[in-house]
Amino acid sequence: MRAVVQRVTSASVVVDGQTIGAVDEPGLLVLVGVTHTDTPAQARRLAAKLWGLRVLHGEKSCSDVSAPLLVISQFTLYGDARKGRRPTWQAAAPGPVAEPLVEAVVDELRALGAHVETGSFGADMKVSLVNDGPITLVLDV
Repeated sequence: MRAVVQRVTSASVVVDGQTIGAVDEPGLLVLVGVTHTDTPAQARRLAAKLWGLRVLHGEKSCSDVSAPLLVISQFTLYGDARKGRRPTWQAAAPGPVAEPLVEAVVDELRALGAHVETGSFGADMKVSLVNDGPITLVLDV
């Protein structure tokens, strides 16, 4: 699994003109990509890593200050543009494989005590954020 993690002061996701997920206070925006070989165990590890990642102000984690997370599925994290001008998506897992694993990350975060907002799997989403720092990390688990 791959995640792009951004420390934000606010973030939101809109589908068909409606805001379906938002954080209006400092927290994390997390874009999650899934490849063919990913497992539920990796989803649990990613959730634990996100919950304990010390990138908020004062080297705090979401678990330290109950900061919210906005988690959005993002198959393009496994895009490959090394050849030609058109990326390939062969490394990205298909929806029936990826969706339950993204949901597993969200479920595990909530089990850990996190307030989690989400996007809509497979939808055309418009994501807005105010990147704080800016801090952006790429995590591979």
